Amino acid sequence: MAATPAWPPQSTPRLFVDEPLGPGARRIDGPPAHYLLQVMRLKPGDPVKLFDDRTGEWLATVAAAGKRDLTVEVTGLLRPREAVPDLWLCAAPLKKGRVDWLAEKACELGVDRLVPVVTRRTVVDKPNTDRLRAHMIEAAEQCDRTALPQLADPVKLPALLRDWPAERTLFFADEAGGAPALGAMAGAPGPAAILIGPEGGFDAEERDLVRAHASAVGVSLGPRILRADTAAAAAVALWMAAAGDWRG
Repeated sequence: MAATPAWPPQSTPRLFVDEPLGPGARRIDGPPAHYLLQVMRLKPGDPVKLFDDRTGEWLATVAAAGKRDLTVEVTGLLRPREAVPDLWLCAAPLKKGRVDWLAEKACELGVDRLVPVVTRRTVVDKPNTDRLRAHMIEAAEQCDRTALPQLADPVKLPALLRDWPAERTLFFADEAGGAPALGAMAGAPGPAAILIGPEGGFDAEERDLVRAHASAVGVSLGPRILRADTAAAAAVALWMAAAGDWRG
């Protein structure tokens, strides 16, 4: 006897919907509808997976397809929203392309909150947060995630430190050196954040300001000089291995 095919198929397209999902009919229009109709060529009866960053991932079936919109029937919850480690990534905005890559990797690696931090040497002081969120959504759709990182408004470094929650450890990737990151992160369980500087690095006054903060722990990412986006991905990966959800 032939095995029963898995349902829904692994090739079923996934789509983020920015409103709470539940059983019943739902209309989809705009760019998401264009993607499903013109790129994926969905037709009535085809399955689609929807997730809302609130309740989880749902299975739906195309009920009706027009030229610019479609109606789907949401039929059941496939899985609840995933648990996300309590890690923030506080990073200076980078040039377009590199900051987009950083937003994608923050989502893929499981960061809970992305905070753009404006420093004296920041090249881009007003990042396009709509574009960054779009890149995170695309990464979540492609990587089977049911949760999106929160995206904070840009904040200047002194204000970030002034309002910092005392219970959250701030791992400062210090170019001047610090404790080996993996060991330091493993030894400091609980809410955490990683601070990554701009392409030109922090200036001396900013570095002293961070070092003097009660929650800051200076860490080293190894013997090689890393670009800011590489440093961010490396630091998040180390934290996930030491204190996050990679330990199992």
